[in-house]
Amino acid sequence: MNLKAALSCSTLVLALLVGGCATLQPKPPVDSASVNPGTSVSRGGNALALVGTPISKGNPLPSAPLVDAMTMKEVDLSQERGQILFLSIVPSVDTKVCEAQTHTLGEEGDRLPPSIQRITISRDLPFAQKRFAEEAKLTHLRYLSDYKTGDFGKATGLLVDETKLLARAVLIVDQQGLVQYIQVVPEITHLPDMEAAFEKAIALSKEK
Repeated sequence: MNLKAALSCSTLVLALLVGGCATLQPKPPVDSASVNPGTSVSRGGNALALVGTPISKGNPLPSAPLVDAMTMKEVDLSQERGQILFLSIVPSVDTKVCEAQTHTLGEEGDRLPPSIQRITISRDLPFAQKRFAEEAKLTHLRYLSDYKTGDFGKATGLLVDETKLLARAVLIVDQQGLVQYIQVVPEITHLPDMEAAFEKAIALSKEK
């Protein structure tokens, strides 16, 4: 193999390893268990502390500024009423597990009623979220970034102390702004049980 061909091959391998779409990778395991916000999760058996004020079911979603990746406008989800909010929270959209979680939200979540807003939240820069959405053809989802100070993570007890990223989690907030479903995935390399979350969101949408 000549030098030019070797460089081309190396470039292709590098792109596959670090690119946003790890299509050749097997789907990560799904975890149906949950830990409480403000406790800890693990990564490969290593404990990672969750810091901030823990949220709990039945209480309002706390106020925290986020940035909309498409408009760059500040958003406070605690002020939104009248729609169910399905919050898919990931450490970074540019990892294979987070990508799989977001594809599930965007593709399998298409069966959710229009009254349910599907939202991905991470600490990625808004520009990275927008790029991911366009490359993955998932622009019909809403992307919010907690990149500035991690206030959303701190307000929910979902900020990983060691990495300053968000824990992997799913929250569902009802039309009155109350948190009705929480799954914080114990092992951060596993997927949340999106099917169970979809069922909960659909059930909430049928309530008067």
